[in-house]
Amino acid sequence: ITVRHVSIHDDLKEMLDSNKDSLKLEAMKRIVAMIARGKNASDLFPAVVKNVACKNIEVKKLVYVYLVRYAEEQQDLALLSISTFQRGLKDPNQLIRASALRVLSSIRVTIIVPIMMLAIKEAASDMSPYVRKTAAHAIPKLYSLDPEQKDQLIEVIEKLLADKTTLVAGSVVMAFEEVCPERIDLIHKNYRKLCNLLIDVEEWGQVVIINMLTRYARTQFLNPNINEGGSGEKTFYGSDEDEEEDEEEKEKKAEAAAMAKRKPYVMDPDHRLLLRNTKPLLQSRNAAVVMAVAQLYFHLAPKAEVGVIAKALVRLLRSHSEVQYVVLQNVATMTIKRRGMFEPYLKSFYIRSTDPTQIKVLKLEVLTNLANETNISTILREFQTYIKSMDKDFVAATIQAIGRCATNIGEVRDTCLNGLVQLLSNRDELVVAESVVVIKKLLQMQPEKHSDIIKHMAKLTDNIQVPMARASILWLIGEYCEHVPKIAPDVLRKMAKSFTNEEDIVKLQIINLAAKLYLTNSKQTKLLTQYVLNLAKYDQNYDIRDRARFIRQLIVPTEKSGALSKYAKKLFLALKPAPVLESPFKDRDHFQLGSLSHLLNAKAGGYQELPDWPEAAPDPSVRNVEVKESVRAVGTVTYRDTGALWGLQGPQKEGGERRLLLSQIFIIINSGILMAPLTFGLLSSEQSSEEEERKPERKSKQSKSDSESESDEEDESESESSPSESEDSESETEVKKKKKQRTKTASVIVHLLVCPQTIAPSSALKSYELLHRITGEGLSVEYCFSRQPFSPDANMVAVQMQFTNNATSDAKNLHIEDMKLQSGMRVKEFPEIELLPAGETATAVMGIDFCDSTQACRRPVKFFVSIQPPVGELMRPVFLTENEFKKEQGQLMGMNEITEKLTLDVNCRNEHTIVLRVTTAANLGRVPCGSDKECRFAGRTVTSSSLVLVTVATKEEGAAQLTVNCEKMVIGTMLVKDILLALTQ
Repeated sequence: ITVRHVSIHDDLKEMLDSNKDSLKLEAMKRIVAMIARGKNASDLFPAVVKNVACKNIEVKKLVYVYLVRYAEEQQDLALLSISTFQRGLKDPNQLIRASALRVLSSIRVTIIVPIMMLAIKEAASDMSPYVRKTAAHAIPKLYSLDPEQKDQLIEVIEKLLADKTTLVAGSVVMAFEEVCPERIDLIHKNYRKLCNLLIDVEEWGQVVIINMLTRYARTQFLNPNINEGGSGEKTFYGSDEDEEEDEEEKEKKAEAAAMAKRKPYVMDPDHRLLLRNTKPLLQSRNAAVVMAVAQLYFHLAPKAEVGVIAKALVRLLRSHSEVQYVVLQNVATMTIKRRGMFEPYLKSFYIRSTDPTQIKVLKLEVLTNLANETNISTILREFQTYIKSMDKDFVAATIQAIGRCATNIGEVRDTCLNGLVQLLSNRDELVVAESVVVIKKLLQMQPEKHSDIIKHMAKLTDNIQVPMARASILWLIGEYCEHVPKIAPDVLRKMAKSFTNEEDIVKLQIINLAAKLYLTNSKQTKLLTQYVLNLAKYDQNYDIRDRARFIRQLIVPTEKSGALSKYAKKLFLALKPAPVLESPFKDRDHFQLGSLSHLLNAKAGGYQELPDWPEAAPDPSVRNVEVKESVRAVGTVTYRDTGALWGLQGPQKEGGERRLLLSQIFIIINSGILMAPLTFGLLSSEQSSEEEERKPERKSKQSKSDSESESDEEDESESESSPSESEDSESETEVKKKKKQRTKTASVIVHLLVCPQTIAPSSALKSYELLHRITGEGLSVEYCFSRQPFSPDANMVAVQMQFTNNATSDAKNLHIEDMKLQSGMRVKEFPEIELLPAGETATAVMGIDFCDSTQACRRPVKFFVSIQPPVGELMRPVFLTENEFKKEQGQLMGMNEITEKLTLDVNCRNEHTIVLRVTTAANLGRVPCGSDKECRFAGRTVTSSSLVLVTVATKEEGAAQLTVNCEKMVIGTMLVKDILLALTQ
């Protein structure tokens, strides 16, 4: 078997060493399958790690899956490949970048902490949300490896908390909980965003966010039940003394006065936002999400609103037994304080024969908590059925439940007691024993009424062998020996015979019974007591020996005995309060529901205490987020054509009206962030009566524009008719036809972002076509990047738009309206262009904050149009001296440096041409250099002001080396590709 095992691994090693990607892929699939089946594949680590540089994406993904599993075990070998992992962080594929970071964070060696920190910071700024999510996952790993990095990690967490992507939200909140849960100030600005994103976050992220927001809300909002005092609740033990009653009345009056002075409660809008946005999650398929929302409502919602969670929790009882166990634990806690909300679902807690014992016991607990005067008869009938079960533990729990019902509801106490006495004749010893224990507790409430039951139980000492039951009977007889004066001495006689064979718990109660009988009936029991004490004096258990010596000195007065013996009767025969049978879940609500600590009823590691409600409401303004003036919404540019409709003919309707022709174009002005639709419609000059009835506002606006168009047409017709009548070759009908054609209006709605300025671009700058005149039915749009500072906002890129009206009619009122901004985009409007005559061109400049990204989004609508900036246009030139350049370059080494060798184009081997081509490819400034064989350039990204340094070092025969240093690895990688293309073509 061993030989075969080795041969299989040798076969896999050969496949991994081959030059064919197909063999490598097959080998990796087999290895990952081995890991999934739990087999050890660690000896393949050297063979696998060599393939981390494989160019095949599928192979590389599986290699990283393997490395994540074994990097922590094979740390030394993993460290040898750390440079490869660092290169993986710059890979264009987001899955590879994320996998490389995951492997890097799995190497648990303190020496690479700085590299991990740098990688996490870079990944936190990555344009892919998946990579940012992986960065959030890596934060707790680094924190556990080196807690001293906490301050830097908090900065990264703060940055990721501001992320508006649902993919990142859950992971960064988990990192927040692990690293700095006390920094509640980091949540203030992101509170509303997290509430609104919650519905779209993945399920386990929802659980983490809800639990965190529960604790946040307990520190920031007032208790919604603050005005509901406890004055109406009765104390369990009544007081017969007048003084105590007076004190209680005074306390009630003081509480009522405090309630009167207290201001009426008004819920904070942010508190309401949290409750409103979590309520739909009660419909979630994930039981953990439902449980998280349920605990949030239990801890935060007003009493009148908590009831909504009951139905959702009852639904979870149809799930697996593990889920049922956790849910029932929490329901049992809830039913103690909020019994009313589960009463309508009483039958849902009835026990099935197929339920596991632990589920049965928890359902019994819930049924006992829900018992009241109205439903007790139904519940007791259920309990009678349960006693017949074959599950002895369950039967014992049922008998205890009957005892609790009898304790809590006085009306059924006698009924329950009689039922339990009947169980004493049961054949099963365990049932009888449990009944004895429960009867003992019930008899303590009214012992004088039930002396017959005590006599009946005394007879059971010959048959019952369960130690706890025998001890309970002996305690009852000793405690109430005055009610059974003839039977008690005889029981002691029987017990003295079997003393040496009894269990320790029974022996202790025999000693107690002997002491009590000696004090009340010493004539009959003096010798028996001395006999029992002598037996106990030499018992093997030291507790029994000590108890015997103590009692002997206490009850048998001698010269040496102290003053304590005078009070022996008061000590042994004092009235004892009746026991209170309480639920074991009574005090569990101080743990947060749904937590492991609540389940175990003990504080678990990492548990965050649920804070108390504040006395006064903290300042709600801390959650307000400032909106910069430059942030606008995406708008609608509209112009009307008062002339012909570019020769478009629509189908005629009655009354000479034209049918509405509507098309849509989506313009995506994006770096992965902004999407804007370009919509234009062709409208008739007169609208149908149906549309007038539906849209009166549009009708009023249309009539106004129609009046303007008529006046324009009159002027045109006059100018056309001014030549001599002899030159008039057009008939009257043709003139009317033209006039009618001009009265048609066109409405074009264009979603664009433009700026109030116009910047004349350099003639060398490249223009891009945004909208073709045929696609735009007469309107064409071109754009270019002017590379000049955008004065309203230095963090925006200036994009010059050129509108050309190729139609035969004028366009009016070109402007932006109905703006709607996408996530992360900042723009500036432009003033309305009042008139764009036919054949004329208008220019406007818009400022766009591309967020240092070049990725364009497209949508499969009727047309595809997009603005996608080259990476070189996302920069602005900066001036640096040679020394400053070298200093900054020294700080941007390692993962921030990319070097490529190239052969320069034949026409690009002098300094002037190199400078020209580099500055054409990227908006960079020239840096002075003392060497003739080096050209240096510097710039900063427009949005984040990240430094970009470029060096081109020329060698002999056209050979050269390109070096790019940039804080943002993705921008650096893309810039290298663009400059290489410019220098080699």
